[in-house]
Amino acid sequence: MPGEFYEEAKQQKLDLTEIKNLNTTIQNLITQVQNSVTQIQNNITQVQNNITTLVDKSEGIPPVTGSAIYDWQTAESDVVTIGAHDKRYKVQSLLLGIQNLVGNIITIRMYMIVNGVERKIYDQPFDAAADPPGLWIIDGTVGIHEALRVTLQSNNAADNGKAVDYDYMLEAMN
Repeated sequence: MPGEFYEEAKQQKLDLTEIKNLNTTIQNLITQVQNSVTQIQNNITQVQNNITTLVDKSEGIPPVTGSAIYDWQTAESDVVTIGAHDKRYKVQSLLLGIQNLVGNIITIRMYMIVNGVERKIYDQPFDAAADPPGLWIIDGTVGIHEALRVTLQSNNAADNGKAVDYDYMLEAMN
Protein backbone atom coordinates (compact mmCIF):
# COMPACT_ATOMS: atom_id res chain seq x y z
CA MET A 1 0.00 0.00 0.00
CA PRO A 2 1.10 3.55 -0.54
CA GLY A 3 2.76 5.08 2.47
CA GLU A 4 3.77 1.72 3.84
CA PHE A 5 7.08 -0.07 3.74
CA TYR A 6 7.44 -3.78 4.37
CA GLU A 7 10.53 -4.75 6.29
CA GLU A 8 11.36 -8.34 5.35
CA ALA A 9 13.56 -9.26 8.30
CA LYS A 10 10.91 -8.31 10.83
CA GLN A 11 8.02 -9.10 8.54
CA GLN A 12 6.12 -5.98 9.61
CA LYS A 13 4.83 -2.98 7.81
CA LEU A 14 6.28 0.44 8.59
CA ASP A 15 4.13 3.55 8.16
CA LEU A 16 6.04 6.28 6.26
CA THR A 17 3.34 8.92 6.75
CA GLU A 18 5.21 10.51 9.65
CA ILE A 19 8.38 10.82 7.55
CA LYS A 20 6.36 12.30 4.67
CA ASN A 21 4.81 14.81 7.07
CA LEU A 22 8.25 15.79 8.38
CA ASN A 23 9.49 16.18 4.83
CA THR A 24 6.54 18.46 4.03
CA THR A 25 7.20 20.48 7.21
CA ILE A 26 10.88 20.84 6.28
CA GLN A 27 9.96 21.94 2.74
CA ASN A 28 7.55 24.54 4.20
CA LEU A 29 10.29 25.84 6.52
CA ILE A 30 12.72 26.10 3.61
CA THR A 31 10.13 28.07 1.65
CA GLN A 32 9.57 30.39 4.62
CA VAL A 33 13.33 30.98 4.97
CA GLN A 34 13.63 31.67 1.24
CA ASN A 35 10.72 34.14 1.47
CA SER A 36 12.38 35.83 4.47
CA VAL A 37 15.68 36.13 2.60
CA THR A 38 13.86 37.63 -0.39
CA GLN A 39 12.09 40.12 1.91
CA ILE A 40 15.42 41.08 3.54
CA GLN A 41 16.99 41.57 0.10
CA ASN A 42 14.03 43.76 -0.92
CA ASN A 43 14.40 45.80 2.29
CA ILE A 44 18.13 46.26 1.65
CA THR A 45 17.39 47.40 -1.90
CA GLN A 46 14.80 49.86 -0.59
CA VAL A 47 17.26 51.29 1.96
CA GLN A 48 19.90 51.64 -0.77
CA ASN A 49 17.37 53.42 -2.99
CA ASN A 50 16.38 55.73 -0.13
CA ILE A 51 20.02 56.62 0.51
CA THR A 52 20.59 57.27 -3.21
CA THR A 53 17.48 59.48 -3.29
CA LEU A 54 18.65 61.48 -0.27
CA VAL A 55 22.09 61.99 -1.77
CA ASP A 56 20.67 62.89 -5.18
CA LYS A 57 18.26 65.37 -3.62
CA SER A 58 20.96 67.00 -1.52
CA GLU A 59 20.87 70.75 -1.80
CA GLY A 60 24.63 70.95 -2.12
CA ILE A 61 25.92 74.04 -3.81
CA PRO A 62 29.19 73.94 -5.75
CA PRO A 63 32.17 75.11 -3.66
CA VAL A 64 32.93 78.81 -3.90
CA THR A 65 36.53 79.96 -4.28
CA GLY A 66 38.10 83.29 -4.94
CA SER A 67 40.35 85.94 -3.53
CA ALA A 68 40.10 89.48 -2.25
CA ILE A 69 42.70 92.22 -2.58
CA TYR A 70 42.58 95.20 -0.22
CA ASP A 71 44.85 97.36 1.87
CA TRP A 72 44.62 94.98 4.82
CA GLN A 73 46.78 97.08 7.15
CA THR A 74 45.03 100.35 6.42
CA ALA A 75 41.64 99.09 7.65
CA GLU A 76 39.67 95.93 8.38
CA SER A 77 38.27 94.85 5.02
CA ASP A 78 35.79 92.28 3.75
CA VAL A 79 37.23 89.03 2.43
CA VAL A 80 33.91 87.39 1.54
CA THR A 81 30.23 87.42 2.45
CA ILE A 82 28.54 84.03 2.71
CA GLY A 83 24.77 83.62 2.45
CA ALA A 84 22.10 86.31 2.41
CA HIS A 85 19.32 87.83 4.50
CA ASP A 86 16.56 85.32 5.34
CA LYS A 87 18.24 82.54 3.32
CA ARG A 88 18.97 79.38 5.30
CA TYR A 89 22.26 77.59 4.67
CA LYS A 90 24.56 75.12 6.32
CA VAL A 91 28.13 76.34 6.02
CA GLN A 92 30.19 73.15 5.77
CA SER A 93 33.63 74.75 5.68
CA LEU A 94 35.46 78.03 5.28
CA LEU A 95 39.16 78.21 4.53
CA LEU A 96 41.26 81.34 4.15
CA GLY A 97 44.68 81.48 2.50
CA ILE A 98 47.06 83.97 4.13
CA GLN A 99 50.15 82.69 2.30
CA ASN A 100 50.75 86.14 0.72
CA LEU A 101 50.72 88.01 4.02
CA VAL A 102 53.64 88.74 6.35
CA GLY A 103 52.02 90.41 9.37
CA ASN A 104 52.47 88.85 12.77
CA ILE A 105 48.91 89.82 13.77
CA ILE A 106 46.43 88.83 11.08
CA THR A 107 42.99 89.21 12.63
CA ILE A 108 40.08 87.29 11.13
CA ARG A 109 36.62 88.43 12.18
CA MET A 110 33.12 87.31 11.27
CA TYR A 111 29.92 89.30 11.59
CA MET A 112 26.27 88.34 11.32
CA ILE A 113 22.91 89.95 12.01
CA VAL A 114 21.71 88.95 15.48
CA ASN A 115 18.22 90.19 16.37
CA GLY A 116 18.38 92.89 13.71
CA VAL A 117 21.88 94.20 14.52
CA GLU A 118 25.18 93.15 12.94
CA ARG A 119 27.33 91.62 15.68
CA LYS A 120 30.90 90.38 15.76
CA ILE A 121 30.66 86.62 16.30
CA TYR A 122 34.28 85.59 15.72
CA ASP A 123 37.58 87.37 16.38
CA GLN A 124 40.85 85.45 16.10
CA PRO A 125 44.41 86.65 15.53
CA PHE A 126 46.91 84.62 13.51
CA ASP A 127 50.60 85.02 12.74
CA ALA A 128 51.44 84.68 9.04
CA ALA A 129 54.92 83.38 9.87
CA ALA A 130 53.93 80.91 12.61
CA ASP A 131 50.47 79.69 11.56
CA PRO A 132 49.76 77.57 8.49
CA PRO A 133 49.20 79.41 5.21
CA GLY A 134 45.73 77.88 4.95
CA LEU A 135 43.37 78.42 7.88
CA TRP A 136 40.26 76.35 8.66
CA ILE A 137 38.00 79.08 9.99
CA ILE A 138 34.86 76.91 9.88
CA ASP A 139 35.46 73.18 10.05
CA GLY A 140 32.07 71.55 10.50
CA THR A 141 28.45 72.46 9.97
CA VAL A 142 27.20 75.88 11.03
CA GLY A 143 23.63 76.87 10.24
CA ILE A 144 23.05 80.48 9.18
CA HIS A 145 20.00 82.44 8.05
CA GLU A 146 21.65 85.81 7.56
CA ALA A 147 24.71 86.91 5.60
CA LEU A 148 27.97 85.93 7.28
CA ARG A 149 30.57 88.64 6.62
CA VAL A 150 34.23 87.60 6.92
CA THR A 151 36.88 90.31 7.37
CA LEU A 152 40.63 90.50 7.77
CA GLN A 153 43.05 93.06 9.13
CA SER A 154 46.84 93.00 9.28
CA ASN A 155 49.32 94.91 11.39
CA ASN A 156 51.87 95.10 8.56
CA ALA A 157 51.73 97.66 5.73
CA ALA A 158 53.53 95.17 3.47
CA ASP A 159 50.23 93.22 3.36
CA ASN A 160 48.41 96.06 1.59
CA GLY A 161 47.41 95.07 -1.93
CA LYS A 162 48.02 91.34 -1.31
CA ALA A 163 45.49 88.63 -2.21
CA VAL A 164 43.72 86.63 0.48
CA ASP A 165 42.17 83.45 -0.87
CA TYR A 166 38.91 81.92 0.34
CA ASP A 167 37.13 78.63 -0.22
CA TYR A 168 33.78 77.66 1.27
CA MET A 169 31.03 75.09 0.88
CA LEU A 170 27.33 75.61 1.51
CA GLU A 171 24.27 73.43 1.62
CA ALA A 172 20.87 75.05 1.13
CA MET A 173 18.29 74.27 3.79
CA ASN A 174 14.63 73.99 2.88
